[in-house]
Amino acid sequence: MKTKDWLAFSALGLIWGSSFLWIKLAVSEVGPVMLVAFRLLFGILGLLLVVAINRPKWPSSRKVIFLLALFGFTNNAIPYVMISWGEKYIESAVASVLNSSTPLFTMLIAHWFLNDDRLTWRRLVGLLVGFGGIVILLSRGLENTVQNSFWGEAAVLFAAFCYGASSVLARVTSKGVSPIMGALVPLFGADAFLWALTPLTEKPFRLPAQPITWLALAWLGLLGTCVAFMLYFYLLGSVGPTRTTLTNYIFPLVGVLLGVVFLKEQVDWRLLVGGALIVGSIIVVNLRSQKRGTYERAVS
Repeated sequence: MKTKDWLAFSALGLIWGSSFLWIKLAVSEVGPVMLVAFRLLFGILGLLLVVAINRPKWPSSRKVIFLLALFGFTNNAIPYVMISWGEKYIESAVASVLNSSTPLFTMLIAHWFLNDDRLTWRRLVGLLVGFGGIVILLSRGLENTVQNSFWGEAAVLFAAFCYGASSVLARVTSKGVSPIMGALVPLFGADAFLWALTPLTEKPFRLPAQPITWLALAWLGLLGTCVAFMLYFYLLGSVGPTRTTLTNYIFPLVGVLLGVVFLKEQVDWRLLVGGALIVGSIIVVNLRSQKRGTYERAVS
């Protein structure tokens, strides 16, 4: 990758890796749906400012607009709410590690829907190892005294599945679309839906009162959504979806470090072993063959 690509890659990993800390702070005062509704609203406002300055071309195809809108639900609304809800019951460090399993789901889904990205035997072994790490992490929830901790972990894991499916969908939707519009269009429909849902989930309906909550919402919207998705779509076009999803390697390191330092979260052997298995399996399945011409047989 070029220097510009490495800078974008590192920035994206740091921004999204630290999002779990800010989500944990915000969800202590507001519900998951309102949290995401404000997050997307701040993201839209930031992107509209970028659009006013750069004036990118609006997607001309209705099919592309529809796919981008669908992408907003699968990659923004649903997983954001799942992670926010999950972090009501689990540590931000655990959420960051579970979310790093996204490339494993991407690999599995791509096998069925992309002819040029098939599941090989090496990838299958890596998938099974990563699944073992997920099981170890989920076992923490079964012994945790906090109610719904297991389902909190399951919710974050489902969000990772949504991200994996979305990365395959993005390969189709992002073709010929500017990174700015690719980030902006998906947010409109998703945020409108969430604001319609917010009064039903927030009873009584109250705006955040604490300054730290507003800071978290603004950070998640302006950096975690606006800037992050411009970087995301830039990397998709520059280095491709496979390398882009490797930013998930950075999430556990950033998420665990921030959770321990700022939230005093505990690290036990299951977090370390489960996280190592997940990250290790992702690295293994993405390693290139050492010998030129080595052929990996696809799983049929």
